[in-house]
Amino acid sequence: MDFERARKEDVNARIHVALEKAKAKQADLNAVVSFVDVESQIEGLKDIDENQPFYGMPIVLKDNVNMKGVRTTASSRILNNYVSIYDAHITTKLKEAGAVVIAKASMDELGMGGTNENAYTGPVCNPWDTSRISGGSSGGSAVLVSSGVVPFAIGTDTGDSIRKPAAFNGIIGMKPTYGRISRYGVIPYASSLDHVGYFTTSIKDAAVALEVLAGRDDRDMTSSYKEVENYAEQLNSDLHDKKIAILDNVQNAITNEEIKDNFNSLMAKLEARGATIEHVSLDDKLMHALLPVYYIIANAEATANHSNLDGIRFGEREDGESVEDVMINSRTKGLSSNVRKRFVIGSYSLFAANQEKIFRKAQKVRRLIVEELKRVLDQYDVVIADASATIAPKFKEKVQAGNDDIVTENYMVLGNFSGYPSITVPTGFVEGMPIGINMTAKPFEEQTLFNIGLAIEEETGLKGNDVEVDA
Repeated sequence: MDFERARKEDVNARIHVALEKAKAKQADLNAVVSFVDVESQIEGLKDIDENQPFYGMPIVLKDNVNMKGVRTTASSRILNNYVSIYDAHITTKLKEAGAVVIAKASMDELGMGGTNENAYTGPVCNPWDTSRISGGSSGGSAVLVSSGVVPFAIGTDTGDSIRKPAAFNGIIGMKPTYGRISRYGVIPYASSLDHVGYFTTSIKDAAVALEVLAGRDDRDMTSSYKEVENYAEQLNSDLHDKKIAILDNVQNAITNEEIKDNFNSLMAKLEARGATIEHVSLDDKLMHALLPVYYIIANAEATANHSNLDGIRFGEREDGESVEDVMINSRTKGLSSNVRKRFVIGSYSLFAANQEKIFRKAQKVRRLIVEELKRVLDQYDVVIADASATIAPKFKEKVQAGNDDIVTENYMVLGNFSGYPSITVPTGFVEGMPIGINMTAKPFEEQTLFNIGLAIEEETGLKGNDVEVDA
């Protein structure tokens, strides 16, 4: 479903149809943590200009985004009793644009995962094949767009948490430049890597959404003062002046012939439209450092960010004979073993004796990685590669991605280390499952991503693609 299709329905009917559809699909997909009362929001539309871009549009928020009076758990047991007392900046922006939130979507617990299998409420299923994962951590949001429930959903992206689920679900996943969208009111994972982004099923919708969400917010000091462009109005799929760099570190490692053929066919079509297509490689040692550097930095920052989840300041409390016992018991019961493991890694990196040799060293390597990416993007408009070397894996299935899994399945963290804008766009199907490509551009060059993405959309014919549309 895209915005245009959604607008053809009566507002009240549109919202209730989406809500009932989400409830009907919940047993199969398990994508929702909490359903949200829509009646007061519908009533509030009387004060909203009908020309607002999201007017009467049913949408979904990832469950780490605060909405006043609504439970916000980040799919963690420890936050099961937390009801937000305020709206996140993006929640306010969406309401002002006329959106109606129908649900809070499941995610990997506290954003820590890439499969959406470790949510407190259980794993999220891929609507194209419910025996397969949705991808994560924004899997619930991706699934609710992919299944045709809503045309838009908010996600967050710390490593590839929007862009990988977008590929597995056959939709568009947009991660703008760091600071382009305020993170005020969003439960963090790793502050230097976290981005707010979203899912749509058309490039035009993605462009419109960024116009609504982007802009300075003084409550988030990392948000940018840069003027917000008229992205939708400036859409242009002419590729004659575009230089596209194929990231060979990824493409050369992929072993699935159908995925490779799909990519090569698309590149030929873009070249026929006038684009200059060339091959590049980033330093191989740095590419292999992506995952360990990510784990060190992300988990260290997460450990600091979530130190208040102790059953005293925040979270469901478990009894104990002392304050320390309450904290230990609350965190032991309230957090999954996967999250506790990440906190151990993060704490180890932050020990005074380890900070210089582990955490500071990881930061220095991150800088080298960003400089290597910048070197390429100084010469090209975008770097492009398959978003995944596989279709969405089955639950508990070990990913056999390619000759170099650590690179092919983790390279999109380049966009988080650098803060550069990055988008995943669907390109076709393999074994009846959707696949997609990922592009990364220079800072604040979202327009470039939208324009090239529009050309790809025109070539694939996948605008408005969801499970309800024949593949």
